[in-house]
Amino acid sequence: MYNHFYAMMSRMKNIYRWGLMRNTRRENLSEHSLETSQIAHALAIISNKRLGGSVDPCKIAAAAMYHDSTEIITGDMPTPIKYYNEEIKSAYKQIESSAGDSLINMLPNDFKEDFEPIFNPDPEAKRLIKAADKLSALIKCIEELKMGNREFEVAEKTIREGISSLNCPEADIFIEEFIPSFYLSLDEQKEIQP
Repeated sequence: MYNHFYAMMSRMKNIYRWGLMRNTRRENLSEHSLETSQIAHALAIISNKRLGGSVDPCKIAAAAMYHDSTEIITGDMPTPIKYYNEEIKSAYKQIESSAGDSLINMLPNDFKEDFEPIFNPDPEAKRLIKAADKLSALIKCIEELKMGNREFEVAEKTIREGISSLNCPEADIFIEEFIPSFYLSLDEQKEIQP
C-alpha cells in the first residue's frame, strides 16, 4: 500500500501566500514553514536559556514545520477573510481540523502516534509557534518594504501590533536581537561581524 503523506507535503511549494497583496517576490508555503520552524526553534531556546522554560526546541520546530500543512488541502485563506467574524473563524478551524485528520490518515499506522503531537501541539508549543508564524510574516513585510513595496506598510504595522498583543517575551527578545539584521544588506551584515 502506498502512503501519500510526503507526496502531499511536497505540494507545499505550490501554495502561495499573500494572495491579495502585490509581491516583489512570491513566497510559498514551504518557504514560510521552514522559516517559521527556524524561528520557533529559536523562541524555544530563548524560553529555556533566558526565561527559565523547559520546552523541547526540536519538538516545537517539528510542529512549526507542519503548522500550515493543512493549507495543501484548504489553500491559503487570506487573514482578513479567515478572521472576518467568529462564524467564519469557527468554520475555518473545523475545516483545518478535518484537513489535518486527512493528512494524518495518509501516514502509515505506525507513524500516526508520532505525528499526533505535531498536528495537535500542547498549549506552550502553540504559543511559540503562533509567535514564530507572526514573526515570519513580519520578516516578509520587512523584505517587501526594503524592495520599495508600500503594499506591505499597513500589514507590517498590524503584524507588529499583533506580536505585541501576544505578550510573548520570547518574541520580544527575538525582535530586539534578531529583527534589526533583516533591515541590513548582506554587505552590512558582514561588516558588523566580530
